[in-house]
Amino acid sequence: MRVEEFLKEKNINIGDFIRVIKEEDGEEVIYEGYVMPPYELSPGDTLVLKLENGYNIGIALSKIRRVEVIERAKVKPEIHFEAFIEGKPHLPDVTIIGTGGTIASRIDYETGAVYPAFTAEELAKAVPEIFEIANIKPKLLFNIFSEDMKPKHWIKIAHEVAKSLNSGDSGVVVAHGTDTMGYTAAALSFMLRDLGKPVILVGAQRSSDRPSSDAAMNLICSVRMSTSDVAEVMVVMHGETGDTYCLAHRGTKVRKMHTSRRDAFRSINDVPIAKVWPNGKIEFLRDDYRRRSDSEVWVDDKLEEKVALVKVYPGISSEIIEFFIDKGYRGIVIEGTGLGHTPNDIIPSIQRATEEGIAVCMTSQCIYGRVNLNVYATGRRLLKAGVIPCEDMLPETAYVKLMWVLGHTQDLEEVRRMMLTNYAGEITPYTRFDTYLR
Repeated sequence: MRVEEFLKEKNINIGDFIRVIKEEDGEEVIYEGYVMPPYELSPGDTLVLKLENGYNIGIALSKIRRVEVIERAKVKPEIHFEAFIEGKPHLPDVTIIGTGGTIASRIDYETGAVYPAFTAEELAKAVPEIFEIANIKPKLLFNIFSEDMKPKHWIKIAHEVAKSLNSGDSGVVVAHGTDTMGYTAAALSFMLRDLGKPVILVGAQRSSDRPSSDAAMNLICSVRMSTSDVAEVMVVMHGETGDTYCLAHRGTKVRKMHTSRRDAFRSINDVPIAKVWPNGKIEFLRDDYRRRSDSEVWVDDKLEEKVALVKVYPGISSEIIEFFIDKGYRGIVIEGTGLGHTPNDIIPSIQRATEEGIAVCMTSQCIYGRVNLNVYATGRRLLKAGVIPCEDMLPETAYVKLMWVLGHTQDLEEVRRMMLTNYAGEITPYTRFDTYLR
């Protein structure tokens, strides 16, 4: 029997809250939850419930002894928030730009999908606290998975941010999927020139339909930080596993360090700019941040997209470098081992790349620490081959920066100068030993 037939036979509807008594190892086990739509990739004989802890469970129909409907799905009347979300003259204006992810979302039990909540009314229902902090102006720019983000999307976000800030907003929050948020943060850091107000990227590690979701607190802290004195691009996410505070990370120094922890984001080779509490308290952890000003931001969106990011591994073939040369790439960022090394047998190909006018930059896959090509013979050979050492830059930041630099010049000496110029805090001038795994 297929699940659709089972539900019809038992007079059960999608969204009903039911009790399922299942046979497991000869004994009865009870599950209670909301009936979800059949999973599109399942064989069709599995009942899916959303448990009260927020997780889904699949139960084979053949194992079900009996079911009981506890509560029928109800169509809840719409609650209107017009008066609640009405602008308040004493509050600053903040635009929240939606690009995807589940930072503010709602679950639809008719389809099982988690949808972005990006009308003012939906946001008021999801996270009403933010309307006590600022006059919220939501805009859904696009709704894509962060792994589908491309440079054209970075440019579109940058122009929308500039438009909002130059129209008088106190700050902008960009809701973004977490997986590639560091790349977008770096791109905005380089493209938004003369930035005089805060730009915050925020996401959620766990969707809003789960009790352990970090979405609401991250969004509240982001709106708080968007009204602060810090005129930089920042990522604001949970600072530890509990619901106590968030950390505001500089957009060029942040990386997602865990697949699922709520405190996955860390500042690398640097300390965060601030701790942010939902109640509005902000504790600054450093003083060298750009201050708010009346300057008008403009978008420098010249990007060279033919740039590659290559990770060194034992047995890597020079054919990989040759491929990018032959395909007309203008830049290659290498994630080298240790202090910034590659196998010696691919150095001739790297030299060929630089001789043909391709910028080759070196970062380290170690993440913490900095590149130094002067210590070992391999590093010195790479320097002689024309490789640009990228100090303590994250590989993804160096990748985005090289795209931006090559959008302005193809001259390798000028590329070198610009890559080693600190534009948005991407280079820590000295090696810090107080930031490791902080």
